[in-house]
Amino acid sequence: MSHLLLDCTLNRRKNTIAAQARFDLPGITALFGPNGCGKTTLLRMIAGLEPATSGTIALNENKWQTGKKSTPTHKRNIGFVFQDARLFEHLTIADNLKFAEKRAHRSGPDIHRHDVITAFALAELLDKKPATLSGGERQRVAIARALVSRPQLLLMDEPLSALDIKRRAVIMGFIETIPEKFGIPILYVTHAIDEVARLADNIVLMDSGHIIAHGPVEETLARLDLPPLTGRFEAGTIITGTVGQTEPQFSLTTIHLGNQSLTIPHLDLPVGQQIRLRIRARDVALATKEPTGISIRNILRATVSEIMPEPDTAFAEIRLDVENQSLRSRITRASLHDLELQPGKPVLALIKSIAMDRRLLATAAKNNINHM
Repeated sequence: MSHLLLDCTLNRRKNTIAAQARFDLPGITALFGPNGCGKTTLLRMIAGLEPATSGTIALNENKWQTGKKSTPTHKRNIGFVFQDARLFEHLTIADNLKFAEKRAHRSGPDIHRHDVITAFALAELLDKKPATLSGGERQRVAIARALVSRPQLLLMDEPLSALDIKRRAVIMGFIETIPEKFGIPILYVTHAIDEVARLADNIVLMDSGHIIAHGPVEETLARLDLPPLTGRFEAGTIITGTVGQTEPQFSLTTIHLGNQSLTIPHLDLPVGQQIRLRIRARDVALATKEPTGISIRNILRATVSEIMPEPDTAFAEIRLDVENQSLRSRITRASLHDLELQPGKPVLALIKSIAMDRRLLATAAKNNINHM
């Protein structure tokens, strides 16, 4: 497994990026944080696009930055996908790919242009010019071109930010196959938590120019000691489940979580497929007794594992263990007091079926690339 070592600094007039971390790169690693926290700048530092960078940057045994000495970008064996596609407008799509292939890194993975064309469904676009393509098509070509260059690491800077949700979902379906199909890890910049939930294996959290945490995405987002970089309104966790049967009469799909299950609005996914669900802390209510006569359909047996009251507010954050996965709940401190909650206490977690965002999952299942 590849790993990235960062101990680098970039001083600017308005802000400073100072990143110190060493982390593995399994599959897709999300570089996540609020707008303006330095994600894109750090990605550019890793790519060698910020000449004033100092310190250490290394991928595995390859030292790209030592002090002020920097390996040129074209020798770093990386692929870079920007927010805009940056295709060569005077070349056809086929020639864009051939251009990258001619400059492919000899030490990179064994990737062939025709395999990439097939994987990204580009055959019908090869004779076209970039100006005739839709936004989604342009980004597919941009990703394919980066892969044809045979990089050891693929850097992606918010590649879906200009697309609508339907096109985002489809492009994510292509992106998530890259590590397994082509053997290339991805460092993926985003401030969209739904993209993290769909794509990321690991996450690196940034705030104010610094890396504040990194690790497996489910574990890291469940931590109560980290600031809510998504905002309190969006803070929550990601759980993994298996698609079960759909009840046609009420258009509800069952998601199995170990020995328990959830029901959510209909998903057009095959039975047995693993999926991730993002559940916001604010959407999880707690009870100590089985409720009756309520509309909430999802009632999960859980155990309180951690409590973090917020003395300056009315609220408290609770971390729960459910089938060896973590949920977060945000309740009032008054409820915390009334329910006499403490670590180790069994509780019931109540989650509305409509609380779980299924748009990206449902659209991606169709993998419809037409009119992108």
